[in-house]
Amino acid sequence: MIETLKIKLLGGMYAQQEWECVLEIPIDCSLDELHQAILGAVGFDNDHMYEFCIASSYNSRSAQRISCDDDRVTQETVDTLLSKRKGKKLYYLFDYGDSWLFQINNSRKKRFNEKPDVFYPKVVLENGVRPEQYPEWDE
Repeated sequence: MIETLKIKLLGGMYAQQEWECVLEIPIDCSLDELHQAILGAVGFDNDHMYEFCIASSYNSRSAQRISCDDDRVTQETVDTLLSKRKGKKLYYLFDYGDSWLFQINNSRKKRFNEKPDVFYPKVVLENGVRPEQYPEWDE
């Protein structure tokens, strides 16, 4: 089954404009695979640590966090992560220094069976301007 997720950039060191995308991804993908799919969608290199967070706000003390060095990133799936939300928001933070923060939401589209000859995960819609992970600096 394929889940359709909306990924929205909330902020980051070099975030200057809004950006979001709609991503179709198999529900049995691991959180590490979701991480890689988000990086692919935004065009970032996979060169920093990351975490997923379930909470009413990212900085909530009661947040449930799954970091990249936690075994759960390869064991938990998109489906299990979404089922744990229960009225809370889902966040993805990449690069603790530059703090690229994204919010992940289900779209209103119902889950559907994988289509033959389609490679997933797949970005199906993109709005805004992709941020630059490492912008060039004027010297």
